[in-house]
Amino acid sequence: MTLPTWAPTRRRLADTALAALAPVCACVLALGGLTVWTATGNAGTPARVDVTDARLFLPSRGVPETAAFFTITNTGGAPDRLLGVTSPDVTEGISLSGHRMTSGGAAYREAVGALSVPAGGTLEMSPLGNDVTVPATAGWDLGDLVPFTLRFEHGGRLEVLAAVVRPVSR
Repeated sequence: MTLPTWAPTRRRLADTALAALAPVCACVLALGGLTVWTATGNAGTPARVDVTDARLFLPSRGVPETAAFFTITNTGGAPDRLLGVTSPDVTEGISLSGHRMTSGGAAYREAVGALSVPAGGTLEMSPLGNDVTVPATAGWDLGDLVPFTLRFEHGGRLEVLAAVVRPVSR
């Protein structure tokens, strides 16, 4: 009795099994590697921002604005961005800004849309770099605590108290 040409033979079944074995092994190996990578905490974590060293420069008489500074640490595995800052003590006019230099060596302040906080890194604001421009409000004294809400792209909102301090550069 002869088998039709389309009938499976032991040889055809073995060839088919071998052909399927390579992609199946590759998938199992990749899945196993990803499982180990995730289980050991290397698959990344979301941004986790924390704010320390919040301070607001005591406004000088007759000067319409002052500056606030924050040290923002991101212990997460993904970068984040500071999108804006508000305060219930200041109705409007708070903006993110940075100090820049012209080619002639003159300094100027420039508004920025957002400030990056790198994954596993720190954004340290200073009078020589980025800061938060705040309209001067009468009545702030040294040591006062001024509430601010910092809004992050991924980290949400974070409320902090900034201490009013004398202007010094860091």
